[in-house]
Amino acid sequence: MPKPKLTLSVQYADDRLKEAITRPLLRRWVQAALFAPAELTLRFVGSEEGRDLNRDYRGKDYATNVLTFAYTEDEDSEVTQADIIFCTDVLEKEAAEQKKSVEEHTAHLVVHGVLHAQGYDHEDDEEATEMESLETEILAELGYDNPYAAR
Repeated sequence: MPKPKLTLSVQYADDRLKEAITRPLLRRWVQAALFAPAELTLRFVGSEEGRDLNRDYRGKDYATNVLTFAYTEDEDSEVTQADIIFCTDVLEKEAAEQKKSVEEHTAHLVVHGVLHAQGYDHEDDEEATEMESLETEILAELGYDNPYAAR
């Protein structure tokens, strides 16, 4: 089955991961989680920008690991459009706490963000179970462990 068309922009406002988390790696992870054509921007930011965005758009005054701004969540859209923001500080801290490599944790968050961009959510138990099993399956195909398994 051919891969869906992907237009990908990668921005490193915080460039600490630029050498380790490369554009080809990001493209591979995004493509694995894509079910339809997409135009996506992935942006890596520091704590300040991450906190500002989370506060301004979600009303939560702290930096979080990933924020997905989906612009075409309806089923009639032919192309998924979204901005997905990763906070480097939170990402690195969580990877250390979960005893995962930064690459492994970033791969999970990219897959998670791309699924959100396509309308998947985890607001209730049923949605969470569906989304988590999809993430686990995609990450296994990419060669990564189940992100929800106890370490």
